[in-house]
Amino acid sequence: MSYEMYKRDANNKSDWRLRLAAVEGLKDIDDARAKDVLWRVMISDKVFQVKEAAFRALQAKGEDVKLPKKEKGNLIKGVNQKIKVLKNKLPENHTFEDFKTELKIRESVIYDTYQGDKGSSFDKGLENVWSIIRSSFKMRFTK
Repeated sequence: MSYEMYKRDANNKSDWRLRLAAVEGLKDIDDARAKDVLWRVMISDKVFQVKEAAFRALQAKGEDVKLPKKEKGNLIKGVNQKIKVLKNKLPENHTFEDFKTELKIRESVIYDTYQGDKGSSFDKGLENVWSIIRSSFKMRFTK
């Protein structure tokens, strides 16, 4: 693949695996522009695994870099509100799987970012969020 293709993939906000593969590809390109993309990814990507890969690639290229700390809390501004709006658009008797599918379709950046960040605990965490939002929604209307 070419630099331009890796650069495009590194900017894809809805697929952290594609960004990770782009970082791996950019690592092998001897070009100052590749370093620039790797620096940007290392500084700004929300998925720590991708950030760390960019850090390692820059290290391999001889750059003097420091691994950024893993972000805590919400990785995307306004995520709670977006999830509530999505949940409220679903039928009252929807299932967790319905919610998860709609999140993946309608809010792919949120889905992808948290899936990449949380790894194997993503489904459990998302289900916890869903049940909290669902119970608070019911509590507001049953009082």
